[in-house]
Amino acid sequence: MTRIISGSAGGARLDVPNAGTRPTSDRVRESLFGALDAADAIEGARVLDLYAGSGALGLESLSRGASSVELVESGRAAAAVIRRNAATVARAGKLPTARVHESAVRPYLQRASGPFDLVFTDPPYDLDDAAMDGDLQLLAPLLSSDALVVVERAKRSTAPDLASAGLELIREKSYGDTTLWWATPARGGSETQPDAESQSR
Repeated sequence: MTRIISGSAGGARLDVPNAGTRPTSDRVRESLFGALDAADAIEGARVLDLYAGSGALGLESLSRGASSVELVESGRAAAAVIRRNAATVARAGKLPTARVHESAVRPYLQRASGPFDLVFTDPPYDLDDAAMDGDLQLLAPLLSSDALVVVERAKRSTAPDLASAGLELIREKSYGDTTLWWATPARGGSETQPDAESQSR
């Protein structure tokens, strides 16, 4: 069990799938969304949450003012949990219901139309580097010009190959055994970049 941290649905309780997912810790989520709010990256954003797990990242965005949220999860049981969580958040915050796509990430990206302004991708630790980089290459054409992409992986993982997807690293920060990489489309996205002083390499 976890909760929406802030926004119109703040305090709403979210279920977590029993197995097969790795929810982002509350500490990481709170720090991440504090930084996103400071960068004015959430209000009105079209959000995509890949490997959504419980849907907590996308649903937190909806609570804080995102205009739409797409939640992508291949596991049937996890997708059912996300649908319940999406309904809970919609009721609690009097919000539109986030759309849940029971699909593997690659086929979803191959048929999606975008554009997306804020993307979370939190793949399983055992997803290999080539698959991770392939996801980013499929994602890149679906991004708005000033989009932000946040990649979450184990600290011991190889850094994502952002350049091959036409993305530029703007921030990297570790929390215990978790690392977040922030990226924006190359030659764009300066409006959403955090101040240099907030970056932690």
